[in-house]
Amino acid sequence: MKTTVDKFEFASWFAEHRPNNFSPIGRLELFDMLESYEQDTGEEIEFDPIGLCCEYREYEDMEEFWQDYDKADYPDEESIMDATFYWAFENGDSFIIQQF
Repeated sequence: MKTTVDKFEFASWFAEHRPNNFSPIGRLELFDMLESYEQDTGEEIEFDPIGLCCEYREYEDMEEFWQDYDKADYPDEESIMDATFYWAFENGDSFIIQQF
């Protein structure tokens, strides 16, 4: 049994239950990222918010990313894209990665 979740329900769930995992903009970007994946692959994703919190991480900028990953190994966005899934926000330096 599946339930369809729209962008508002998706963002509201995170705001209420896991407000520290993704910023308000990050929640919307994560939804867009997952919808883009569904459209590209034709594969429907099950809404598993705890799994999403474990699998993906939002970073405000590269400086924050380098607190978790070595700057020498990942000096720029392209090197991150070579290692994992990378989704850049349209409105700035923030991005989401699939944690590795």
